[in-house]
Amino acid sequence: MIKILMATLLLVTMIFAGCGGDSADGNVKLSVMLGSNVVSLDSGHATDSTSFEVIADCIDGLMQLDSDGKAIPALAESFDVSEDGKTYTFHLRDAKWSNGDPVTAEDFVFAWRRHCQKAEEYAYIMGDTVACVKNADAVIKGGDPKTLGVSAPDPKTFVVELDAPVSFFPSLMCFPTFYPINEKFYNSLDEGSYGTSPETFLSNGAFMLANYIPGTANIQLKKNDSYWNADKISLDGFQYQVVSSSDNALTSFKNGTLNLVSISGNQVEHVKKDAELSKNLKTFPSGYLNYLSFNQDPKNHHAGALSNVNLRLAISNAIDRESLVYNYVMNGAVATYTAVPVEFAPNAKTGKFFAEDQKQFSDVVSFNVSKSQEFLAKAKAELGKDNFDLNLIYSNDGDASTKIVQAIKSQVEENLPGVKINLQPMPKAEYLSNVTSDNYDLALVDWTPDYNDPMTFLTLWTTSGCEIAEHWSNAEYDKIISDCTTGDLAANYDARWNAMYDAEKILLDNAVIAPLYTDANAILISPNVEGIDFHVAGVTRVFKNVKLK
Repeated sequence: MIKILMATLLLVTMIFAGCGGDSADGNVKLSVMLGSNVVSLDSGHATDSTSFEVIADCIDGLMQLDSDGKAIPALAESFDVSEDGKTYTFHLRDAKWSNGDPVTAEDFVFAWRRHCQKAEEYAYIMGDTVACVKNADAVIKGGDPKTLGVSAPDPKTFVVELDAPVSFFPSLMCFPTFYPINEKFYNSLDEGSYGTSPETFLSNGAFMLANYIPGTANIQLKKNDSYWNADKISLDGFQYQVVSSSDNALTSFKNGTLNLVSISGNQVEHVKKDAELSKNLKTFPSGYLNYLSFNQDPKNHHAGALSNVNLRLAISNAIDRESLVYNYVMNGAVATYTAVPVEFAPNAKTGKFFAEDQKQFSDVVSFNVSKSQEFLAKAKAELGKDNFDLNLIYSNDGDASTKIVQAIKSQVEENLPGVKINLQPMPKAEYLSNVTSDNYDLALVDWTPDYNDPMTFLTLWTTSGCEIAEHWSNAEYDKIISDCTTGDLAANYDARWNAMYDAEKILLDNAVIAPLYTDANAILISPNVEGIDFHVAGVTRVFKNVKLK
């Protein structure tokens, strides 16, 4: 599975005259910043948050998230769950595609089988580490797609069989990988052309593509009048615009070119000092975990050293996370001492976030110079070395990352005599290539959650869990994760929840990563815009409820 690890800001190639710029139907009154170009509008190919957002603007799945982040019916008017929690029967409402075809259960069967058969990067989410759809892993590995645990006994009934109960399965149905595709329409197109233009893309959701060319900086959407819930959609349409930097975003907001922008660092501080502008500033949790990845591969340049747990612990405890967020990130980010981000994954019974206790692992994750130096002394004795020369790679597409790694370098070198950090900035594509081919010592990583459960993070560090291979393997850790997904703990909510803490302790005791902070979204929203829903996982912005005052 490949995910976008750090937000990418690309050059604006086209600027609209203002937020009231004309669209294909002349009704656009809202302009929204995108941080990167859409990669694909094919739900089987998309891997980035930008693509997922635009797909979700135009297509409904079985379920959708309400304003509070709870899964509620969308195309599924209702659903039933078997007593053992392993069979879901969804009953579809009357809904149409934008070409007039009815949305049927077969549209879901086709899409799900296709995703698994093609084994695209996000097919994993259907398998036994997440959704546990019956036989999904076998199909992904080349098995017969007809054996996938999905069926359509009639056009309005979609049945899903699971290998194990999944407590958050309904919320997964909000994620675009689980959305339907009109098979007849898809098969009528040239190979590879689906989703590349308004003419090659069908909507069943609140909006339709009005203007879209892959790779360009602007996308225009218009209201889908045939949407099943069209009466509740107030917005006639809106446009997206890719913006090159936080500075440009702030300028665009000030001059009225954009109604919604994301800003960071110094721009946030500037806005806070402006009495009028600050009234438009909103800060939301993002769910993005930023951390240092330690490459323990003995074949790597310096991994003979980083395979030593005490050296990893020394580096982790030498970093002042509070200083990072307040002096360098400066967007409302929160210092984090757990492998799961803060304000994320609430317990369904207690309502408490999984990582609410940020001191539970303070014996191994903290800012404690004396403790970090004790770990370093042990590492030097065990490795027979007094000096360590380590390379830290990072994507230099944004200025925030540069400030953060410079601060980390300064703190580590000041607090750990004999440890040198060499910073290696690189373009996003080069960074991704290096981090996925294990060509690094340390890497600054930003991981985005796909769904609102701790497993979206904890599965990353299983032996076969992620393309960022820290080269760490722990049989006990693997077993706990397996037990929580398809094993004995899958159906026992409390036991599963507690076991995930046990797994997290193993991970952090071994300093597989050094958690740094949970990022935040600092957003400027025009005062005449209300009703945008922000979520910490999956589709992070939803515009269905937007009203213009």
